[in-house]
Amino acid sequence: MRYIIIGAGAVGGSVGGRLAEAGHEVVLVARGKHREVLRDRGLTLRTPDGPRTHRLPVVEDPAELGELLPDDVLFLTVKTQDAEAALAAWGTRPVAGGSTAAEALPLVCAQNGVESERMALRRFRRVYGMCVWLPSTYVEPGTVSAAGAPYTGMLHLGRYPAGTDDTARRIAADLESGRLLAPVVPDVMRWKYAKLLANLANAVEALTGPLTGEAAPALFRRARAEGEAVLAAAGIEAVGEREQGEARAGRITFEPLDDGPRGGSSWQSLSRGTGTIEADYLNGEIALLGRLHGVPTPVNDTLQRLANDFARERREPGSMPVAELVALVDKAA
Repeated sequence: MRYIIIGAGAVGGSVGGRLAEAGHEVVLVARGKHREVLRDRGLTLRTPDGPRTHRLPVVEDPAELGELLPDDVLFLTVKTQDAEAALAAWGTRPVAGGSTAAEALPLVCAQNGVESERMALRRFRRVYGMCVWLPSTYVEPGTVSAAGAPYTGMLHLGRYPAGTDDTARRIAADLESGRLLAPVVPDVMRWKYAKLLANLANAVEALTGPLTGEAAPALFRRARAEGEAVLAAAGIEAVGEREQGEARAGRITFEPLDDGPRGGSSWQSLSRGTGTIEADYLNGEIALLGRLHGVPTPVNDTLQRLANDFARERREPGSMPVAELVALVDKAA
């Protein structure tokens, strides 16, 4: 199986690098300066067992690959706000034998949130969800780091909307050969909804910095309580914290790397000044479900709005005082 990593940033670079180390064929998809460095100097992956540089094929446009292969696996690791464009670009690509990628190839949605799978299923026949628990950082063009040890992360994998199959098990085996735990589960969206609840902290961190002290964690708990209320109203089940803890059970520890300041995925989007952020698919997912099921979500509404403002205005991550954010949320509530 050849793995095409569509979005070779922090998560995509970590997964692609580990797969390459295990001897699997990998193609990276990137753009801009990151693509230039990957092409000219390779992908540098920093982990607790040391840095390695991998010289891998790199493309920006799917046409650069020509005809795809019947055993290709598409790994979608762009942020959800960029997923629709990627799905449109890759879905129509021809596959040797006369079909298209959307008709014939497995597509793994390895992203935060729960919307990419629905987007993908409109085009692709074989969609797999992946719950990504892999703390990683885009350090600079061409370099990513992942602090997990002895495994780099845990990636629950399953068919979307539900089920398992041999393809999922083959992908999982390849991932595990690259020091990525990959449990195959028939209910992957339960895991992704659990991750969604945890990711409601991303906007708080992006706006105010690390969740230290009392005020920022308390605000996250308020956002999470809204999330739990809307999932209950919608009849959506998420894996509980106990089940998550039992699955990980100390199998991964984190050994901080000397990469300078780091934060979660939303913090990194602001830090890089991309102009976009995933809040519409995290806090915004809770807001959407709240409106559909009559549950007020003022905390998540406010976090979504402010995170989008920060991204659009290219404001520095962590530059809003926590007290100011709490006051704005209290006003909305």
